[in-house]
Amino acid sequence: MSHKHKNTSHHGKRPGGMERHGLHNKTSQESSPRGTVNPKLEFVLKCDSAGSVEAVSSSILAIARPEIDIDIIHSGIGYINASDILMAETGSRLIAGFQVGVLPGVERELKEHGVEARLYDVIYTLTEDIKSISESIIPVETQYDVLGTARIIALFKSSRKGIIIGCEVMSGHLSLGNDFRVISAMGPVYEGKMDSIHIEKNAVQTVRPGQKAGIKIKDFNKVKIGDFVESYRKPLIKKVPAWSPGGRILRIV
Repeated sequence: MSHKHKNTSHHGKRPGGMERHGLHNKTSQESSPRGTVNPKLEFVLKCDSAGSVEAVSSSILAIARPEIDIDIIHSGIGYINASDILMAETGSRLIAGFQVGVLPGVERELKEHGVEARLYDVIYTLTEDIKSISESIIPVETQYDVLGTARIIALFKSSRKGIIIGCEVMSGHLSLGNDFRVISAMGPVYEGKMDSIHIEKNAVQTVRPGQKAGIKIKDFNKVKIGDFVESYRKPLIKKVPAWSPGGRILRIV
């Protein structure tokens, strides 16, 4: 993860006693190990003092992860105001306030613009909450446990939209009820469950390497001899729902 700040690296007074604070780091493209663009969490930071801005910014650096960029797109001192909402709209519509409040009338504007203001009194609570939010928007890369593979050696018409694929098992096993997918030269083209497996006319539960069997596909017929069948087990993944701004004020304790 890179930590970036889109403001300038010097401090300069703004109207109303606000200040700009900037930290620069690598771009999203540079931070990704494979050259892909990482998901981003871009938020506005408001604190009670310049020292707090520095402390919070440093703490955000400490929760760096390579899978996501957490960016403070604007920071300042004082109460959360309407201009902060407009700035937050250019990012992830999130304002983090450390030991500050919200100006009168701002709650209505937060709702209108769909921006969420989260208020904290402890730096650790702020960083842990930002960490939790960022982790919730990281895409899950599903890893499948491959149970068996087979090569398609014959095709038999089953219905107008279905087909029976004749397979020779190469490794592992194919079992009734397993998830499976058909893989062509271009990648996976079909996913389903093994509802029936036959060796000749006999229904069987499992087939193993060296055995030949027929598997019925009811709603797909774009299969070719030479394609492969892969049986797999999906891992159990528990992931919290991705954070979404609620257009409100939350005090996080």
